This record gives sequence, structure tokens and C-alpha cells, in this order.
Amino acid sequence: MTETPQKSPASGPNSTPAELPTQYAPADVEGPLYERWVERGYFEAHAESDKPAHTIVIPPPNVTGSLHLGHAFQHTLMDALTRRKRMQGFEALWLPGMDHAGIATQNKVEQQLAEEGKSRHDLGREEFVDRVWQWKEEYGGKILGQMRRLGDGVDWSRERFTMDEGLSKAVQTIFKRLFDDGLIYRAERIINWCPRCLTAISDIEVEYQDDDGELVSIKYGEGDETLVVATTRAETMLGDTAVAVHPEDERYAHLVGKRIKLPLTDRTIPVVADTHVDPEFGTGAVKVTPAHDPNDFAIGQRHGLESLTVMDERGVITVHGPFEGLDRFEARSTIVAALREQGRIVAEKRPYTHSVGHCSRCRTTIEPRLSMQWWVKAGPLAQAAGDAVRDGRVKIHPEDMSKRYFDWVDNMHDWCISRQLWWGHRIPVWYGPNGEVVCVGPDEQPPGTEAEGWTQDTDVLDTWFSSGLWPFSTLGWPEKTPDLEKFYSTDVLLTGHDIIFFWVARMMMFGLYAMDGEVPFKTIALTGLVRDERGKKMSKSFGNVVDPLDWMDAYGSDAVRFTLARGANPGTDVPIGEDWVQASRNFANKIWNATRFALMNGATVEGPLPDPAEMSATDRWILSRLNATVAEVDAYYDDFQFAKLSDALYHFAWDEVFDWYVELSKTTFMGGGRAAEVSARVLGEVLDVTLRLLHPIVPFVTEALWTTLTGKESVVIADWPTDSGFRDQAAEKEIETVQQVVTEVRRFRSDQGLQPGQRVPARLDLDGTALAAHEAAMRSLLRLQPAGDDFAATASLPVAGATVALDLSGAIDIEAERKRLAKDLAAAEKEKAQATGKLGNEAFLAKAPEKVVDKIRTRLETAEADIVRITAQLERLPKA
Repeated sequence: MTETPQKSPASGPNSTPAELPTQYAPADVEGPLYERWVERGYFEAHAESDKPAHTIVIPPPNVTGSLHLGHAFQHTLMDALTRRKRMQGFEALWLPGMDHAGIATQNKVEQQLAEEGKSRHDLGREEFVDRVWQWKEEYGGKILGQMRRLGDGVDWSRERFTMDEGLSKAVQTIFKRLFDDGLIYRAERIINWCPRCLTAISDIEVEYQDDDGELVSIKYGEGDETLVVATTRAETMLGDTAVAVHPEDERYAHLVGKRIKLPLTDRTIPVVADTHVDPEFGTGAVKVTPAHDPNDFAIGQRHGLESLTVMDERGVITVHGPFEGLDRFEARSTIVAALREQGRIVAEKRPYTHSVGHCSRCRTTIEPRLSMQWWVKAGPLAQAAGDAVRDGRVKIHPEDMSKRYFDWVDNMHDWCISRQLWWGHRIPVWYGPNGEVVCVGPDEQPPGTEAEGWTQDTDVLDTWFSSGLWPFSTLGWPEKTPDLEKFYSTDVLLTGHDIIFFWVARMMMFGLYAMDGEVPFKTIALTGLVRDERGKKMSKSFGNVVDPLDWMDAYGSDAVRFTLARGANPGTDVPIGEDWVQASRNFANKIWNATRFALMNGATVEGPLPDPAEMSATDRWILSRLNATVAEVDAYYDDFQFAKLSDALYHFAWDEVFDWYVELSKTTFMGGGRAAEVSARVLGEVLDVTLRLLHPIVPFVTEALWTTLTGKESVVIADWPTDSGFRDQAAEKEIETVQQVVTEVRRFRSDQGLQPGQRVPARLDLDGTALAAHEAAMRSLLRLQPAGDDFAATASLPVAGATVALDLSGAIDIEAERKRLAKDLAAAEKEKAQATGKLGNEAFLAKAPEKVVDKIRTRLETAEADIVRITAQLERLPKA
């Protein structure tokens, strides 16, 4: 259906059917409706309410971000959960906010400064941070407006930011507590370093991909005391302080404990025996560079080796004259060339594809680097996070995702929380002139001034440190606020399975610690990731990234939401394509048109439902199916089965209500009288409940239609439907029989080439069946005229105990149709013979590729199915 701009439908108590435009125009409806919802405070939650609480906190999007399909997907599901709980009578809080996104935001402002020919160092720390705040106010938070476009029913009065005053106090408080409890410490260790962002990043912020590099084998030592080591990072050999072999490797037993010459340097290094070395891999000897490799660092610790740093923070070589000042990659090729000149290169493999870590934010190859950093002691915190799931206090859904969670928390390393940035929560630790280290809480004064020799640590905290506090810091912690008492623990954390490690585990660790063992959420509902219609990951490099705002502009927000929800199977990735969004738009139009039809035929929600004794079987059938659908949808919601509940609603609304009940009822409405009044009330009830069931997923179109249908204030605050328990199995069986007859006759008409609107004479023998009451409706649906005096049946269909006789003599050229079908049958039989011949030829099968053979098998199956179908059509044709 082509959409044209229309006047917005009235959506209040004074609405009338005449005010509903002929077509639904989402662009005219969505914006005004959303603003009215916010103005009326429908989304606000109140701590003083005596309603039971239901809380969801939004995974805070980056202040630098904009709405992508992943956001739209998860926000749709969170909104649906919250809207339903609100309708069920809960004090439902969906709390919004943003993350300060340390590295990403600092990069944005540094790029801006670079365009002015400046760096952050030109401004100094204080002025640079002020500049970031200015950028945040001017450009940040674009996503918040986009969330409104999507229809997010969040409590905007509670919006938080991970660097607002309250959250800053929470960060300082928990840092101080962890520090005092010995769970935060400072140590020099190997970390992942980004030479572009100039900061440490955690293991989970490193993305690995296969890169083409080179593997070179280098001879160390002289004469009989030589070893060959292989490396992909030749530049790090300048920092080697040992060669390691396995203690039981007899090839090198005579060298263990000796020192050998390190090429290109004037140093000798020891040969050490360490069980970490795999004697079966390569030569069984490995170079040890403790300052530039985590495994080498561990070997160095075990053997008391020196750690030599040979690169600066930008990946530039800092030692050994000929190579000093070279970038790490330039140094790699230069060093290999120098070794080749000395005859030290034993073997070279190029290209050598291997897994290489990259910064997840800027894609730069990361560099393992020995550095003094702040760490969280993960052991006891991670154990508590694992125990909370094991003992059932927190449920993970789907349950099979629990393994990924346990794999992480049960093997968690200490967490590097310091970042060498200026934007973020500065570490609240001060260093004194005599080596003092003092951690300062939020209500404490620094121990001294700079003039007295006191300085604050220059690093800031990892963004995930403050995000880990989100479920309770946003509710006022560390103060004992009414909000915290009412809305904590939160009920559901709905998030992608890809950030179990980044965020979910952090919140579990900090929540249990800060809140004395009270879990931060009762259920972790994990979703998949959105992919394109072929199941491929969305990526700019693939050219398949979709801006959901473009689809919202074209088809409406409801269409995007319904498409995403309909693909949301727990923990499973979600393919999505524009065709599916178009189909969802068509569904919204179908709801609109069906409601217009209902209103024009007097559908009403006034007064109680008529007694079932007054209802037709069609009325009782649809009410029985309605209640079954309510129960089905509730069960799916409670199991986070969004795809199944959306599908159930789609098929109930489109197939059963619009395609069957409305069509079967048309003759009743045309007949008028009490039967029409009863069906009008039933249709009003069905639409009222169906629109309320659909509302959490498609809020805009349902609001416009429900308020017009009922004359009430808003479906946002309407009651959630409940299953009344009404079931009528006899009526359901009766209508199923009607559907069977109509479907079979429609199939026959199609097989005979009749146009859908083409009317033909027919006699319906319905004696002794429950179908007699539905003859008028069936004739209308099947375009069947009454049989006249000159009626001569040319085809007879026995279906479900009834017989439908049709006179096709004036509708089709029977002889021409017989010739057409005979020609099609001959072609199908020829195709079958050819395919059978090839599949029976052993010489052909031995040589032909499997794909070709499969294609011929498919052709044979198709030909056989065509023969069966065409033969049946020929048999049904009237005899000459």
C-alpha cells in the first residue's frame, strides 16, 4: 500500500471513527504521540509507589555513539518488557543514561584539536578536560534523541551519565573500599598497549584477526653453542634476556645454564630450562623478552631475568644505535636485513598468517608492554560472581549460555583498571614526598598540596570500572536512597552475549561486593547480534551496515521494532533485511485497515460481552482463540521468547482475526439485527485485547488505534490482558472445518485457472454438518453464486463431510485447459525421464561433481511432484 501524508489520527477520549484516516502515516503519528507520553509522565517511576517494582537499567550507550541496529534490537526488547510490566500493574522503571567512553571520547576531541593544529598537551589537562565537556554538551548524546524516535519508554527524569556528580562519588567510594580491603593494588606487569590511543587496554578490548606477517628463524650463539629460535616479531630481540628450552629436551641439555651471544648486540644471555616451552614446536627453543610478551614475562619472573623495555609508548625503538628511532614495523624489516647480512637467518616464511591483536577502538596493532598499572584482584570477586549463578540467585537465559559465563569468571585474571588518558575518573590516589601512597575517599581532602610535594596519580579508570557500578550507582548508592530500596535489585539485564566479559561480569563482581551480597539483577537475558539477511556480520568493510533511522523514515518505527522482535530467539544472532521491514510495515497497515473496518461496522468496547448463548460459533471461536493467544504470549514473555510471541501475535492478528473472523463476519454485519450487534461487540473486544497485546512491540500504531477504538486516554497505561479461561473446543472444531472447506475450494479454483474475483455457480450440500450456518459466509469468501435452474455440475468436491458442486462451463474453456495441462504433463514426464537416465548412469555419477548430481536429484523430485499435481488437476476437470 502506498503511504501518503495524512492528518494525525485523534487519540483521545473524544475520538470517533470518522477521525481515522484511510491510510496509516507513521511520520505524522509517531513524534506527537511520543512527546505526549513523556509530557504526561507515563514512563516515570516513583519510589513511594506501593506497586511492586520492576527495574531494567539500559546498557549505557557511548556518549559518542549513534543508534545502530544492535541498539534498536536490544532497546525494542527492553521496551517491550517494561511496557508489559507497566500494564501489568508494576512500578516499572527503565533507567536511561550514557557512558563517558574514555578512549572513544578523548579520541574525538583530540581529532578536533588536530584539525586546529594542536594537541591536548598544548592545552594542558584541566583545559583539555573542559574542552571534552564542551564537546559532550554540543555533540554528545545524539543517540538519546534517536532513542525517542524508536519509542523507548525510559524514565527521562532519571537520566544518568557515568561522570555525573553522583556516579563520580560512587566510583571514588568503591575504589576506596576495594583499596582498603586489599583488592586494588599497583604493580608492574605486561599489559596490552595501544600505540595510537597511548593507553593500556584490557584483554577483552583486544580483537584478534589473522594478519599476514613473516616467520624468521634466527641463529643465536656461536660455534657449538648455538640455538635457532623462530619469531614473528624480530624487533623485540633487542630486548631478549634469555633463550628458554624444555628441561627434558636432551638436545639442549648441555647448554642450560650457559650464556650465548645475542646477535646485533654486545650482550650475552643465559639459556634457561622452563616447562612452558613445547619441545615439539619449531626448534624447541624460544627467545625470552620479558618486557614485551606476557608468557616471556612469566618465564622471566620464574628465573629472575632482567626486563628490558626497547620501545616507547608509540612503538618506536629506544635502544641500540642503528635501530634507535625506527618505528617497530620499520625496525622489524631492518633488523631482519641486518641478521641476513650476518648469516644469522636460517629460514624465512613469508607471508606467514597468524593471529594478531588489535585495539578494538582504533584497529591499531597492540603491543605487549611492561608497565606500572593499577589492578583489581579478581579472585574473590569473580568467585562470588560465579557462586551467585551456581546457587540460583541469578538466572542466565538461555541456560546454555551459562558455560560461557563460567569459563570467564572461573578463569579471570586480575583486571588492569588504569588508563593513560585525561578524560575519565581520575584515580583517587596521592603520592607523598617520602614515598607515601594515600587513597582519598569522596568526602576526604587530599593529604597535601603540590607545593608540599604531593601529587595525584595522572591515570584515569577504565570506562568499564564505572559502568560496572551502573545497576546501583544510578539509584543513588552509596547513599541509602528510597530509589535504591525500591528498585534494587534490578529484575532483568538484557544485553548481547558479546559483552558477558566486558560488562556483565563486572556488574556482578561490583554489585555483590558493594551491596553486601545482594545481586545486581535476578535474570541475565542474553541476545544474539544483528546480522544482514544472509547471516553475515554487519561491517562497513562489507558494505552491509544499515542505519535503522533510514528504515524508520521509510517504513515507521513500529515496522523496524516488529522485524527485530520477530527475529529475537534467545542467544541467537538475528538476520534482518529490508524486505522483512517492508512486510512488517504491511502488517501495521493491515492492523490499521482492519480497525477502520471494525469501526465502520460498529465495533465497540462498551458494556459486558454478550452471553455465549447469543453468540455465533464464529464469535465463540475467535474469543476462544483470543484467550489461548493471551496465555501463549504470556508464557513466551516469561521465557524471553520474543520471536515466538511476535509470531504468535502476527498469525493470530493477520490470519485468524483479519483474514478469517472479519471475513466470516461480513455477512453478519450486512444482515444487521441482534446478531450484528453481538459480533460488533465481540470484534471490539478482540481488537481491544489484540492491540493491547501488540502494544509493547508496536507502540505507536496500537496507541493511535486503541485510543480511537476505546475512547480512553492511552494504551500505555491500560491493563495488560489476562486469560479469562473461556474456551470453546466445539466452536474451534466447527470453524476449522469451515476453513478446511474454503481452503480446499480455493485451491481447486486456483488449479483451474479461475481469477480470485471470478464468480461461478455452485451447489453446497451441507446437510448433516455444522457448516450449514456458514453457507452465506462461505459463498461470499469463495465467490460462489447460487445454483440456478439451468445448473449443471461439471466438478464435485467432497470436503469434510460436505460436497461442493461447481458449474465451470461458463468460467473456463475446459478443452483448452485440458490441452494446456496435457502439454505441461508431457514436459514434466520428459524431465523425469532425462533426470532418471542421468542418475542411472554409473559412468556419469562417477565423474560428475556432487553439486551437479544434487541439482539433477532436485530436478527429478520437482518433476515427480509436478506429475502428481498435474494429474490431479486433469482428473478434476469436467468430463467431455
